[in-house]
Amino acid sequence: MRLIANVFIVGSLILIASCGDPPAPPPDQPAAEAQPPAIAINELRDAYFGAVHVHTSYSFDAFTNGTISEPADAYAWARGEEILANKSGLMIRVVAPLDFYAVSDHAEMMGVFREMGNPDSPLNRHPLAAQITSPDANVALQAFAGVLRDLSAGTVDPAFTDRDVSRSVWAKIVKAADEAYEPGKFTTFPAFEWTSNPGKRNLHRVVVFRDSAVLPDLVLSSFESEDPEHLWRWMDTQRSAGATLLAIPHNANASDGLMFSLNGHDGKPLTDSHIASRRANEPLYEISQIKGTSETHPALSSNDEFADFELWNYTLSADAERPKEMHGSYVRTALLDGLGFAQSGRGNPFQYGFIGDTDTHNAAASNEEFNHTGKFAFETNTGFRLNGIEGQPPGQVQQVREFSSGGLAGVWATQNTREGIFDAMLRKETFGTSGPHIKVRFFGGWDFSQVSQSTDWVRAGYAGGVAMGSELANAPDGKAPSFIAWALKDPNSGNLDRIQIVKGWVDADGKQHEKTIDVAWSDRRTIDEKTGKLPPVGNTVDIATATYVNSIGDAEFFTVWTDPEFDPGQHAFYYARVIEIPTPRWSTRDAAALGIEIPGGLPPTIQERAWSSPIWYSP
Repeated sequence: MRLIANVFIVGSLILIASCGDPPAPPPDQPAAEAQPPAIAINELRDAYFGAVHVHTSYSFDAFTNGTISEPADAYAWARGEEILANKSGLMIRVVAPLDFYAVSDHAEMMGVFREMGNPDSPLNRHPLAAQITSPDANVALQAFAGVLRDLSAGTVDPAFTDRDVSRSVWAKIVKAADEAYEPGKFTTFPAFEWTSNPGKRNLHRVVVFRDSAVLPDLVLSSFESEDPEHLWRWMDTQRSAGATLLAIPHNANASDGLMFSLNGHDGKPLTDSHIASRRANEPLYEISQIKGTSETHPALSSNDEFADFELWNYTLSADAERPKEMHGSYVRTALLDGLGFAQSGRGNPFQYGFIGDTDTHNAAASNEEFNHTGKFAFETNTGFRLNGIEGQPPGQVQQVREFSSGGLAGVWATQNTREGIFDAMLRKETFGTSGPHIKVRFFGGWDFSQVSQSTDWVRAGYAGGVAMGSELANAPDGKAPSFIAWALKDPNSGNLDRIQIVKGWVDADGKQHEKTIDVAWSDRRTIDEKTGKLPPVGNTVDIATATYVNSIGDAEFFTVWTDPEFDPGQHAFYYARVIEIPTPRWSTRDAAALGIEIPGGLPPTIQERAWSSPIWYSP
């Protein structure tokens, strides 16, 4: 008890006395328990960075690639603590800790392969167990490759579907998330990955629960059905039971056109039911991660000079197979297709907000290009990332070389809590990055003529328009939409080159169009009148030493842009893309550290970036 003048504070109770000694509490009455302070709410919202696509040793492919981490390790790493990377004893730590994180191990065979290492388990006597648990990294890796081939062919060993093991592991994943959650400081979510892979084509989704109040005792596996509509029906069942959840698809680039196909799983045109279910269950798309960026492709966006960014052009095969179909494999084309559905009055099945994420299979997000630790545990040893491990087929080695460092999810939320972060994801007030902590804001409205950086522009954006992830409608006569675009660099990364606005629209005949417009840039460059292009920002990277200097580019951009070609009768979308100056790619840094030439035709530099969620216009 503390005395402050005539105010007495007992636990969380405040007692006021007029004079004399403080009153004694009634006999046998326990002192009131101290309550945690209320978490402040910022109605103008703060940016928080994190990842919800994270695997540990409970995922079958992670365990067979040497991962020893558990969910508690993943959360410790995200908070900035050092964790063990693999059995070699190497320790890893993030430079810039994250604000939120979710372990989302594969539902398929959840915990089963790890259980093969338990000598007291019947799974330890499975014929494949000796290979899965082999100390020879390539033996275990090729065992995983064989399992992946079987899964893609629809063949599953019944022993791998041990529901009791998976049920127990799911309970451990949820418990770890709850124990690591610190409202206001560090947010966690129960999550899992639904891993449909028909014919080696990626249809994966990460499923995130808002909290652990109402959860199933066992999560859904794609072994029951590879059709996403089956997943959505299961999600609806969870909602009926009281759960709140969403799904986030990823790696359309590895789907060979299947992720954003205009046909359903049965090969028939999308039904109204499919469109409604997709909209209800999937507000976000993971635009960039370790297995590449799936914004767009040069074959789809020939006039976009930045369309060739971090393309990982493989199916989900262990044998380095290439996809053949680009349409349906990249989200910009899906956004355009979605406008066509909206124009027909059927609703937009592809109205996705954006996040970036990791897909690490070693607990650590590895999003920092300068601190890259690889996707799998064996990759944390620098030489293995570029040169592979002894006996590994060349195609597999090249696939790893072409991995990106991994992306990040950004959200604008009222507070760093499960409610705050999840609600931001639901309303799509999100952005993705290719790894750096680049902040980006994007507002759309009908009159931002009085807005400047010296004004209260964030409040004006909310009051006079809509934030990223939202819709504009009913254009006032004679008005074109204007957009507030702002970006701030990551203090640990390169300066910013430019902000672009990507516009897509469909005309009255249903023909699709897209355009990329530079709206803010550094270093006093001017757009070339002949080409209409902005000259490159330059390049300060020293390839031999894998270093660069921030002598070009800017730290921050702010602009208000009005669409001069707006047609109020056309459906359209707009999103902001922020580009950094060139910096060394992780593979360049590894090559310099090893004293070798950069192998495999890899690009020596990278221009990291961020993408806002789109804003849609409907007539």
